Amino acid sequence: MKEPIGNNRVFFVDDDPVAGRLFQRFAAESGCQIVTYRDPEEALAAFREQPADAVITDLKMPGMTGIELLAELKTIDPQVPVIIITGYSSVDNAVEALRLGAADFIKKPYDAEELLHQLRLVLEASTLKKENQALRQALARQQGASSILGESRPIRELRELVAKLAQIRCNVIVTGESGTGKELVARDLHQLSPWADKPFVVIDCGAVSDTLLESELFGHEKGAFTGAEQRRIGRLESAAGGTVFLDEICNISDAMQTKLLRVVQEQKITRVGGVEQIDIDVRFVAATNRDLAAMVEAGEFREDLYHRLNVVRIDVPPLRERGDDIDLLIEHFTHQFGLRYQRNVRGFDAGSMARLREHAWPGNVRELKNLVERHVVLAEGEVMSLDGEMGAPAAAPACGTHEAIDHDNPDLKTLERRYIEKTLKRFDGNREQTANALGINKSTLWRKLQQYEE
Repeated sequence: MKEPIGNNRVFFVDDDPVAGRLFQRFAAESGCQIVTYRDPEEALAAFREQPADAVITDLKMPGMTGIELLAELKTIDPQVPVIIITGYSSVDNAVEALRLGAADFIKKPYDAEELLHQLRLVLEASTLKKENQALRQALARQQGASSILGESRPIRELRELVAKLAQIRCNVIVTGESGTGKELVARDLHQLSPWADKPFVVIDCGAVSDTLLESELFGHEKGAFTGAEQRRIGRLESAAGGTVFLDEICNISDAMQTKLLRVVQEQKITRVGGVEQIDIDVRFVAATNRDLAAMVEAGEFREDLYHRLNVVRIDVPPLRERGDDIDLLIEHFTHQFGLRYQRNVRGFDAGSMARLREHAWPGNVRELKNLVERHVVLAEGEVMSLDGEMGAPAAAPACGTHEAIDHDNPDLKTLERRYIEKTLKRFDGNREQTANALGINKSTLWRKLQQYEE
């Protein structure tokens, strides 16, 4: 009698019906339920309805290949173990299969006993991984683990609110200045939730054009437009069951707001060029450093989308309102970057610490983190001293040296453009340093520079 595997449900996908029937018969005594499919599309549809514990698939099949099936399965359930069997031995095939997350790659002709043994191993590993993940999540929820550092009153209240909302699958808007840690809040909402084993997908709404954003969000079918040579799964579909973080939501166009509203309402998407509606069942967490309510009043943001997203709002306090946390954050970042760069540093000297506590931090925690990283990298001893750069805006040049950016009394938009270009030049075109100095994120800087080039 074959060693029991347990009451697991396994899909066996092969266009050769004999292969499926033989393995189904061979595995009968193991206690494992083998469900056979000749059509990979049919197997994929069945998996969407009721995921299997594992999938065994042939590589070469009419229509969809085993590699393509693997990629599609992983968008539905990133943890499902997939074994690929093939009569076409190729290093490229093996590398691509393993890159996409295949559990094993077996060449035909295979021994049924060997295949059953490999199936047993991947199922045991998958079960152990799920149990460990569940234990970690339970422990994190029990201890109220959070990636949001600080012991000031605003931060303690923020953590309490996040821990409470994490258990409720409602949409959330996270507001706050650039660099305050809005993405950390979104990640905590996901990691502390009962759905932490599902995907957390970040979509930067300010970094791509409308056309690219639509394909990025919804995916597309093969032939949907010129260059669409194969089907692509969108970010919303890949996030099924988990959390979608819409960063810089204020930057999306009216047309994209309309399309997004339908998705938020119905929890369904349709790929570009497709007709099939696909369930996603996700929590939306949107972030913005602008006042969305004011944008609604000004007609710059759809009111119905705003209310759909704004079930609960979380305001992340700026660093200047949580000065008690500066010492703790500096200690944390010093330790973090000391390990990363293998530098033996203990912190800043007393004079530098006094200056750091008094700084206004227009770039918030991102600015502080960048400053500590720079000093750790350049440290010459265990104790660091400020190098004079605090990430604050550069002083206006003295009269007679260079023309001031406001010499001709420009309007606000022109003044902003000149100041950004001046700061970019100051950092020799380095956009990351420029964004940190300006107190904005890189995607916002990229968007503004794109506007200047139009």
